[in-house]
Amino acid sequence: MKYTVEMSNKLNELLERTYDAEKGFKQTAEKVDNKTLKDFFQNSAKQRYKFGHELKAEIVSFGQEPDKGGSAKGTLHRSWINFKSLFTSNNEEAMLEEVQRGEKEAIETYNDILHDKDFVLPPSTESLLMRHRNAIRENLEKVNLFETAVS
Repeated sequence: MKYTVEMSNKLNELLERTYDAEKGFKQTAEKVDNKTLKDFFQNSAKQRYKFGHELKAEIVSFGQEPDKGGSAKGTLHRSWINFKSLFTSNNEEAMLEEVQRGEKEAIETYNDILHDKDFVLPPSTESLLMRHRNAIRENLEKVNLFETAVS
């Protein structure tokens, strides 16, 4: 069924981004000394881990197989965070800027799926995606506050 394949493809793309975010938050948590930031990044990684499991369950409910790993783009983004953090005087600020950028991209990805006019999302999927997107928005607001505090 075309709808099922299209939906599972979109959810798998979102799942890849979620894997990427989880790995990025873990990596960022390892790089900061500030306990508040470290805790925030670790909690964000746990949140994305949970999101990943919820997305996997939704994909399986469509009778499809969830993807197993992150995207090449995400790996490049994490590598860039590593590189940038080596050459900046305030690495916390640089990492927060990258996290900020990643969160904005994640929100856009969720919005693209939620507003896609080609098909109607099942209520369970729409509710799940809206909950994830709103939590990411809250995360972004915290990142903005942290970024202002360290700059």
